[in-house]
Order: sequence, then structure tokens, then C-alpha cells
Amino acid sequence: MTGRFISLEGGEGTGKSTQAKALASTLESKGIKVHLTREPGGTPGAEVIRSLLLTGQEDKWNMRTEALLFAAARAEHCQSLIKPALERGEWIISDRFIDSSRAYQSVSGQLNDEDIMALHKVGSGGLMPDRTFILDLPEDVAARRADARDRGDSDRIGGRDSDYHRSVMAKFRGYADDEPNRVKLIDAAQSPEDVTANLLQNLTDLLD
Repeated sequence: MTGRFISLEGGEGTGKSTQAKALASTLESKGIKVHLTREPGGTPGAEVIRSLLLTGQEDKWNMRTEALLFAAARAEHCQSLIKPALERGEWIISDRFIDSSRAYQSVSGQLNDEDIMALHKVGSGGLMPDRTFILDLPEDVAARRADARDRGDSDRIGGRDSDYHRSVMAKFRGYADDEPNRVKLIDAAQSPEDVTANLLQNLTDLLD
């Protein structure tokens, strides 16, 4: 079977990690070898960079430095885990990938989409997922879920203000509009089981 690369994206509290695990479990039940991973992180080296990125005060890194660190973590992730697995015909399911960098690092206005994608080309050869799912929730529901998850201790990016996260989610929705073949917008307000079923329905063409 051809290796496939699936990413789950969306704002804070939309259920990406839960759905990534559920999707991996379902695919494994079909006899598919699946690697469940995340960004930033996924390999020992990339996890070190994750800690640098997500801990500390908001002003720890400027947006350009942040983008470079994300690109470095992704380069390591792609080289050490994602590309070798795909070459073996295995599947990758990643909780976040390049579209998160595009959304989170570009809304400040210091970097544009072309800048982010140029870093991605240098670091990771421009690798893109075969299918990207954007999990979409009403802002107030996502905020409540994120608060319950973090218990008042969000990381330095998750803790940014609501205007920032609103702009990030608008970016994600725009990617679904611009790239409908790759990027699918999923209503995450459904039951977890229905969301998983929706994800599988949107993978039918890749399972053939």
C-alpha cells in the first residue's frame, strides 16, 4: 500500500489529539501501519525544540525566531520519521504540521505565507500532507474546552489573546477554501464518534 500522510489542524481545544488517536486506531484495525505523531515534536531532537518553543513567557521569542524554530523542528521530524515511514508504505497521522505554522506565524504581519513556505521548502523539501483536516468549533466552545484541558496553565502560544486565536482560525478556514482537494473543514461540534466517521469518509479516495 502507498504511504499516506494525514494532518489534523485547528485552533486550541478543537479535539485534534483525540481525533488523531481515534483515526489511527481505526486505520490500524484495517491492517494499516500507522505512526501517530505531533508538531512541534515527534522525534527526540524535535521534542527538544518543542520545549524551547512552548515554555516561558510570551516575549521569549520574536515571531521570526519562532518561525525558524518551528521550521527546524519540522525538518528534523520529516527527515527522521515522516519521510522514511512514507517510503516504507506506512501512514503518518500528525497532530499539526505546516498549516499551523502558516496560520500561527503569519497573523502577526511580520511574516507572510510565502515566507513560511520558503522555510518549509529549505527545511523539509516542501513536503505536504495528502489530506489535511481542519477541525472547526464555535469560538466559545473551543475556548471552554481548551480551558478545561489546560486548567489555567496553557503554553506560551495557546495563552495568546482571543483576537490572535480568532485570526488563526480564520486563516485555517481560508486554507480549506483555497485548497479543497487537500484541506477539508470538519464540524468538530458533532459527537467524537461522528467526527471520526466524517474523517474516514473523507479518506475514502486514499484508501482505495
